[in-house]
Amino acid sequence: MPFAKPSSISPVVLVVALAAAALVCVAGLAFGSQGVALAGLAAAIVIAGALGVLLVQSERRRGEEAVAEAKEREVERARMSDLVVTAEQEERRRLALFLHDGPVQSLAGIALMLDAVAAAVDAGRLDEARNVLPQVLERQRDTIRSLRDLSFNLEPVVLRDQGFGPAVAALAEQLGLAEEIQITLDVADADQLAQRAQVTLYQIIREALHNALRRKPSKIDVRVASRNGNVETVISDNGAGERRRATYDSLAERARALNADLSVDSSEDGGTSVRVVLPEYAARR
Repeated sequence: MPFAKPSSISPVVLVVALAAAALVCVAGLAFGSQGVALAGLAAAIVIAGALGVLLVQSERRRGEEAVAEAKEREVERARMSDLVVTAEQEERRRLALFLHDGPVQSLAGIALMLDAVAAAVDAGRLDEARNVLPQVLERQRDTIRSLRDLSFNLEPVVLRDQGFGPAVAALAEQLGLAEEIQITLDVADADQLAQRAQVTLYQIIREALHNALRRKPSKIDVRVASRNGNVETVISDNGAGERRRATYDSLAERARALNADLSVDSSEDGGTSVRVVLPEYAARR
């Protein structure tokens, strides 16, 4: 029968066999049987060699596994870095489009209207100038309001100065009044999060609320709670409209930046429930 390869034999079996061979060698010497002693010694040498090979193979395998794990971690870090960069680029793209299509166009219109007012004044058509000026002022106020909302959405001052709870409450009040919808909050546990986690979680809640409003719900609930050391955030609504996959991919990218898990499910009332589970080590750093 051919010998099994060392890598296929348990180290425990080899140690036991080595001890048995040593006993055979000792017994042969004790009873004056030189042949038995030599056979036991030869077996012990062979077994010891096999055990050495097995230990070397085991160390090599552990080294290869450590290298593979290090490479896997490096790939994951690179993937996470790419996701963060992609999310930032997408955010800048949305910001650029908003500024171009909104405030920039509005300011261009204001400039043209002021040119018309100046021309009317120069021509002595004061009534015409007085009729245009209120329109200019109204458009200017709308532009200022739009830019103020943009600043608030990017990073509200209240989040930095007063904390997570007041910031989310201000956002919920703003959207609730604008959309005439009930938004209930229970987010006190989030005030203990690190600043980076608070900012990212606020952005996730903001986007999730806007996504929910597209489905025309009658109510939205936002809850943040500590569970088993982790922090779980749930944004649920009862809107029955279509869910867009791309919008939730964006949320998932934000969540992955914190090593958090994000899932989207149907809620009990037929709406949508967005769940973000933030691990403790990411929530506190």
